[in-house]
Amino acid sequence: MKITGGCHCGHIRYTADIDPDKVFICHCTDCQTLSGSAFRTNVHCPEAAFTLSAAAPKIYVKTAESGRQREQAFCPDCGTPIYATSVGGDARTLGLRVGTIDQRDSLVPQRQFWSRSTQSWVVNISDIPGIETQ
Repeated sequence: MKITGGCHCGHIRYTADIDPDKVFICHCTDCQTLSGSAFRTNVHCPEAAFTLSAAAPKIYVKTAESGRQREQAFCPDCGTPIYATSVGGDARTLGLRVGTIDQRDSLVPQRQFWSRSTQSWVVNISDIPGIETQ
């Protein structure tokens, strides 16, 4: 599936070719902290299928619980997270942040990871009253 996406301020824009069956939710505490939310929704994308069409992101390297290091790419102006990937190496896979994808409404998660860190209220989120706008 061809997608387009970018950051909130428009400084970063990209195109990519993804498999919509590779969309997943991560509940790890690193994703909670780095997203400022209860979980993060991602889709895997081969680095070779990802093209920046505007400015390059800033990179922050975090160390996971396993000790592995991961590059966190984000907009240097507005801070929008764009993707994460391994540090160095060939044929890397990017974890694109689904919230930055223009076609995000058609990307339904197929799996959830790090469920041991799931916030208890996420399971019953449909029970929380909703208001269409603020």
